[in-house]
Amino acid sequence: MRTSISSLAMIALLASAGAATAQQAGDWTLGFGIGSVNPQSSTGVLDGAASSIDDDIRPTITLEYFIRDNLGIELLAATPFEHTISLAGVGEVGTATHLPPTVSLNYHFANDSALTPFVGAGVNYTAFLDVDAVGALSGRVLDIDNSFGLALQAGIDYAVSDRSAIRFNIRWMDIDADVHLDGAYIGTAEIDPMVYGISYVLRF
Repeated sequence: MRTSISSLAMIALLASAGAATAQQAGDWTLGFGIGSVNPQSSTGVLDGAASSIDDDIRPTITLEYFIRDNLGIELLAATPFEHTISLAGVGEVGTATHLPPTVSLNYHFANDSALTPFVGAGVNYTAFLDVDAVGALSGRVLDIDNSFGLALQAGIDYAVSDRSAIRFNIRWMDIDADVHLDGAYIGTAEIDPMVYGISYVLRF
């Protein structure tokens, strides 16, 4: 987690000077983009074997409302992400589809340049919609519990007009989900992904 937080902080430190207000209280922004969910390399021990989960890229959408100048509440949504679950020495044992809606409180650092960095913190709820056992576990019942945890982000907007920007951001999500096989608990998947995003953001 220390490395993840350091990565988030790097973006936040790119710039923070200046006093121009980019977002006013009452403004809304709507962003359309793509997000890459990258679980940490080792996601815990399941049924006695080290587990791993692959990456996936899907379309994302964000909606943010500014409750004060430069301070907004943001909702992140996406189309379902799909991942393959593997166990060391066994290979692929499952597939999972999930949705990770996230609510964050973001602070945007207003300045006189086209670059506006921001940081945010909030909560993530990951709902596993479709989980199937494959490979060595084919025919058995694999289940992953939903997860609720902390979410952090940092990013930067590059203004392309008075009302639009290209956004680059990094999120870290605390996703720890209990896993069951045929109804029996076999471990906790410590997914804790980094989520890399790029989007086109409109302000209105």
